[in-house]
Amino acid sequence: MISTKMFYLRSIARSKVVVSSSIRFRTLTQEASAEKIQRIVSDISQLTLIEVAELNQVLKTTLKIPDAPVMAYGAGPAVAQAQPKDEEEEAPKAKAQTIFTVKLTKYDETKKIALIKEIKTIVEGMNLVQAKKFVETLPAVVRADIPKEEAEKLSATIAAAGGICEIV
Repeated sequence: MISTKMFYLRSIARSKVVVSSSIRFRTLTQEASAEKIQRIVSDISQLTLIEVAELNQVLKTTLKIPDAPVMAYGAGPAVAQAQPKDEEEEAPKAKAQTIFTVKLTKYDETKKIALIKEIKTIVEGMNLVQAKKFVETLPAVVRADIPKEEAEKLSATIAAAGGICEIV
């Protein structure tokens, strides 16, 4: 009876030692990785922009990360280059256009403020400063890949605010 109690106590003590040593090991490993990351961050922060660009390129090639095109804010997805097609294939597509793009081409200078506010409400996530820059850099795509009814409604809303739109 005493031997079973001793065996039980010994096994509990061993498991506590294993658990405590694994916790200590994890803590040491986390501290070492945190120090390593902090050292890398400090090294990168001391690089010039050209060196950062070179580092970026080396990491992309080493980690085999493809170059993704950067999209401008408010622009639609990047359009692939047109592949040569047969005339027969293009003819039905031209007749049945269902997706349109609304492009702001001009605006009335007297209604500029109203147009900026309207653009801010139409394009989600845009603040007044961004809307002002958007209006001042014309022509600009307001919305892309929308149905005809929505494009006409959007064009009418912008026209009421003082903008001239083109539906493409």
